[in-house]
Amino acid sequence: MNRRIPSLARAAWTLGLVCCVAGCVTKEWSRDRVEKTDPWIEPTLVMRQQIHDQAARLPWTHGVERVEAISWFASVGEPAYSTLLNLAEDRNPRVSGSALAALGATGDHRLVPFVQALDSSSSIQEDPMLELEHARTLMRLGDWSRADALIRGLSSAEPGIRALCIQTLRSSTGLDLGFEPRGEELERRRAVERWQEWWQRRAGDEILASGIDPTDPRARRGSER
Repeated sequence: MNRRIPSLARAAWTLGLVCCVAGCVTKEWSRDRVEKTDPWIEPTLVMRQQIHDQAARLPWTHGVERVEAISWFASVGEPAYSTLLNLAEDRNPRVSGSALAALGATGDHRLVPFVQALDSSSSIQEDPMLELEHARTLMRLGDWSRADALIRGLSSAEPGIRALCIQTLRSSTGLDLGFEPRGEELERRRAVERWQEWWQRRAGDEILASGIDPTDPRARRGSER
């Protein structure tokens, strides 16, 4: 009988330790829940792991694989927003550029102020390509205030960059001012001038400055009040 006492004592100690740890975990989890300020829907445990895994692979993706990763993040939507906004400040331009592209692909206007806040990110300020992707993301989300950066991108020496810029300008504005990314240089230059003239006429628009999508009839009605 006496020999069982140490065993029982050890069992009681183990059980108490487990309960203590469980209590600490529960308190910690509850505290995190109370202090949570993130406005986005939280992912499930399974989705959180999938988002983590995709984010970990992102630096090593190339070509079609990276495009598929961007599409995957965009399809997940809101549960991935926090991760994407963090990745958009990554020092690796492949990662931050992909994150911006995924955010823009969601088309969620609620992201505009959060993406605007990335403007102070050192990685965006130091990399002209990221600055361009940042402007492209904002315009895809409905904020036209950086359209001038995309218009400047039409003069890039890289046809791919010119194509992305004109694609964003066309899809956002519904305009086609005759710019062809692989057209003759003189014709491209004339088309860029037409886009610049358009921007000069629109740059003072209060709706553009506010970051509201000018194509939304509700925005226009609100400005006329």
